[in-house]
Amino acid sequence: MTRPTDALPPVRVVALSRPLHWLAAGQRDVVRAWGLSLVHGLVVMLGSVAITLLGWRHFGVLVGGYSGFLLVGPLLATGLYQISRRLAQGSRPSWADVARAWRLSGALLRFALLLALIGTLWVGFSALVVLAMAGEPWAGLQGFFSPRVLRSADVMQRGHLFVLWLLAGGLLAAWVFAISVVAIPMLLERRVPLSVAVLTSVRAVGHNPLTMCLWAAVIFACTALGLLTLVGLVWCVPLLGHASWHAYTELVDASAWPERS
Repeated sequence: MTRPTDALPPVRVVALSRPLHWLAAGQRDVVRAWGLSLVHGLVVMLGSVAITLLGWRHFGVLVGGYSGFLLVGPLLATGLYQISRRLAQGSRPSWADVARAWRLSGALLRFALLLALIGTLWVGFSALVVLAMAGEPWAGLQGFFSPRVLRSADVMQRGHLFVLWLLAGGLLAAWVFAISVVAIPMLLERRVPLSVAVLTSVRAVGHNPLTMCLWAAVIFACTALGLLTLVGLVWCVPLLGHASWHAYTELVDASAWPERS
């Protein structure tokens, strides 16, 4: 007989329209636990404001900071996953539940460190690309949008670096999405090895390629809208966090693994 730790949990194939249902379920959770949920969004908004203020004088940090933020975004939703989990159990979530979610297990801690390392390396790489495009440091965000920089021959001739940066960022974001979209909520809920969580996440994407591409596009669009408005993050972050929990519970049957308290 195969033990649970010897095999990956079953992955369900879902309809293309399911991301809309996940969003609706996420919105219900936001309404039911609006205080806890919106504070998560507020914290992320304040972090984004800090990145913007820093990037006003260091444009490379702004570009890398925002893109790095997107890479570690799934980890930031850990508290929101716990809130949705408690609501599904019929309990009233509390700050104690959120704090418990952040007492990371060994596997979740290793995954957090991996995402943090990826985000840090990406920030540095982005700063180097920005510097290589200009050939010289820019005087922050206002310097980048100055006519002198925008019309400079260096920027025009090295525009292909920006295209390559976009392609590299897209591939990296797709890889991070594939390994984390199911892995993080599974590590929060179940006592599973990191390898099982990551492989299950990749399988969930592989079994539902179109649906998960749509879900990734929805996440990107909502996040972009939130970053452009900043205030929108207060709502977008908890909405996507709660919806991602419902995506996990619908895509994966991890009931064979021991549940975390």
